[in-house]
Amino acid sequence: QVQLVESGGGLVQAGDSLRLSCAASGRTFSSYSMGWFRQAPAKEREFVARISSSGGNTYYADSVKGRFTISRDNAKNTVYLQMNNLKPEDTAVYHCAADRSPFYSTTYYLVRQYDYWGQGTQVTVSS
Repeated sequence: QVQLVESGGGLVQAGDSLRLSCAASGRTFSSYSMGWFRQAPAKEREFVARISSSGGNTYYADSVKGRFTISRDNAKNTVYLQMNNLKPEDTAVYHCAADRSPFYSTTYYLVRQYDYWGQGTQVTVSS
């Protein structure tokens, strides 16, 4: 069992930066691939980024590539999402998620791939 708690969201202007954190409970955090997803009002939850258990490999959605960076600190049981050059279309609730499957899964971008989810943190970007 893994419990995830996100923090770091807020209201910012376009072009600003934010860093989201996701703190995990449990001794097995370092064995999970971790992901960030987001859900805007009236839209489905969508994949943002994924990081391997060691932190050495990452995937990004095309919409955030070059602007967002996912990282993790296994000693602190925490995964991060650094978001730069934010745009109004980045406005959403951001969720972190844990996945027991190998990093190189062909369905890494699907919600159903992930086993545990946090409650989310709101990010609002004004124009």
